[in-house]
Amino acid sequence: MRRSLLASLALLASLAVAGCATSTSPDPGLEGLALTRVAPVTIVPGTKLVVKGASFVEAEWGEATLRLVGSDGLNRDVDVRWPAKFVDFNTMVVDITPARLAEVGGETDLRGTAVVDVRATSDGVVYSTDALDVTLAFRDRLVPEPRALETSGVHFVNDQIEIGGAGFLLGGDEGTTVARLAGCFTPEAGGACAPITPLEIPMTPVDPLARDKATFPFSPRVAGIKPGTFTGTVTVVNQQMGRQPVAAQGIAVGYDLVTAQIFSVDPPAASLGQYVFVHGGGFVGGDAGALTELELVGNFTRTGGPGPVPVTLTLIPEFVEGRLVRYVVNTDDQLGQSLDLRRDTGSFSGRITPIVSFGPDRVRGVPTQTSFQLAPVRQVVYLQFQPSYVEGLRDFGLRAVHKQVRDRILEVCRRAYAGVNMDFRIEPPTDFALFENVELVGVDPNNQGLFGYDNTPGKDNGNVRLYDRLGGVNAVTQQDGYAGYGGVFVRSLMGFSKHPGSFARSVPGADEMFDRIFDPFRADQDGEPVTSVDLAGGVAAVGPSACPGTSRKSQVACAVYVLGNLVGGTLAHEIGHSLGLANPFNEGFHNLGDAPNRLMDAGGDRSFRERAELAGEGPAHFCDEEYAYLRVILPTDQPDPGFERPSCF
Repeated sequence: MRRSLLASLALLASLAVAGCATSTSPDPGLEGLALTRVAPVTIVPGTKLVVKGASFVEAEWGEATLRLVGSDGLNRDVDVRWPAKFVDFNTMVVDITPARLAEVGGETDLRGTAVVDVRATSDGVVYSTDALDVTLAFRDRLVPEPRALETSGVHFVNDQIEIGGAGFLLGGDEGTTVARLAGCFTPEAGGACAPITPLEIPMTPVDPLARDKATFPFSPRVAGIKPGTFTGTVTVVNQQMGRQPVAAQGIAVGYDLVTAQIFSVDPPAASLGQYVFVHGGGFVGGDAGALTELELVGNFTRTGGPGPVPVTLTLIPEFVEGRLVRYVVNTDDQLGQSLDLRRDTGSFSGRITPIVSFGPDRVRGVPTQTSFQLAPVRQVVYLQFQPSYVEGLRDFGLRAVHKQVRDRILEVCRRAYAGVNMDFRIEPPTDFALFENVELVGVDPNNQGLFGYDNTPGKDNGNVRLYDRLGGVNAVTQQDGYAGYGGVFVRSLMGFSKHPGSFARSVPGADEMFDRIFDPFRADQDGEPVTSVDLAGGVAAVGPSACPGTSRKSQVACAVYVLGNLVGGTLAHEIGHSLGLANPFNEGFHNLGDAPNRLMDAGGDRSFRERAELAGEGPAHFCDEEYAYLRVILPTDQPDPGFERPSCF
């Protein structure tokens, strides 16, 4: 495939920096097929050999194989081909079985190259990455070799103790490396060093693809939660699947254990459903009888209310690990029962004290001054662009510009909810426990040709739920006779074509303008799908006056603009349903009648050109009463953008 000189030089520069192996392909999903890493470098039966790279595709679109070629330590030739399973567009895995270990000659060191081959479904051609130099060690059994361990010091209970060395197992089908602790404990309050029952604690690799560092928590099961001194040994043991345990030489240690303490609380403001992360040490949880509580004593000042009010609260956070617990702001505990967290905001200032319990013991930790705010309710929405959605853009010839289409979708959604406390994400949220999840997929699983569907159970007046899931199957909605699968279905939009072919059935609103926009790229209409050649210099942002475009570059830009508008408008509409629209606090899911540019009108009342924002139609907005409702349930300091909104009636 021809490239501009500038594009070729840019590619060579990127390869020199990344050290990856890559190739090009006429299949838009396989353009940039690249191999950057094969790990771990030491492989045993049960290993998940991870293949990292770019432009990997699901099995539906290509059969992937990892090929290893080279020689072993005895100069014997090795040439194996193993099926690789798709995980995501940058990751595949190969299951290493005893049979595959035998294929490379058993225990051996392989020096050679790795290549990923993909036989494309689109044309049957095998596309390959360039060869990547690899050195891999195949072993039947691993012996742990601990070499670096802190043998003394001050620790909290559940602190992670790191051990450096080699030969550690990575878990899963390989088996587990454990730390065996034995010795005695001397309480700080005085007394003899009481022997403890030897305990084995699973170790976790610091890097899930490397065997040189692993950690284990100093569990309260070793010596309890009271302060004191542990004196004993740490012995590293490999418990490999199908093998007898192998233990390294024990290492003598002595640790001083101290009382739980809090160092910091973040973020400084949190809303209903959001995590508050409490950092410190000595936290417990996860084991039977282990519990961490947070006692707050201080003053709460309600926004717009009278002066500070004294409060004493006990909150139960979720245990993450010894140095971290997280509390989700919720309506079920003392905090949620004392305030209306959907309406009340304000600030707390005072002391926070950890209280840890394990078995019969209960220990108050060190109090710390803290302050934080309760913020207005925010609706976080995770837009989950599934691989089938990305591959579904092949129907339109736009697989190569899926990121640009995604960016336009986000613009449309954010514009629709401007001035409302909405937060759209394309990565899984880690700071909120309660968030809405919307899946974008290729084909409507309901087989009804739906553009999108809110399959949540019942109308959520007031947005009481913050955790709706528009995607997958909902058994409740299946039972009531409605479609069970929710989300947004990109292939169904082909129904706006006058000649949708096998992709969909034309809808009553099919429009020749749709075909003028997309036919230049549809392979089934003798169009040329967008490739990297079309993307040299980027894709310009365009408006409706530039569409459908007169040059190839302007046609690509218009297709991105229009498809982004179609999908983004559908998303905004379905999310509106999940928030309790249309007709807030009343019956019905759509506006009555048909009026121009109303986002929550029924699907048949919204023309292609309105959805696409072409020929003077669109963009659609929430009508006046709907927008006022959204501003009440999701308040924010952001100003109303001032769109001219249609009437709801």
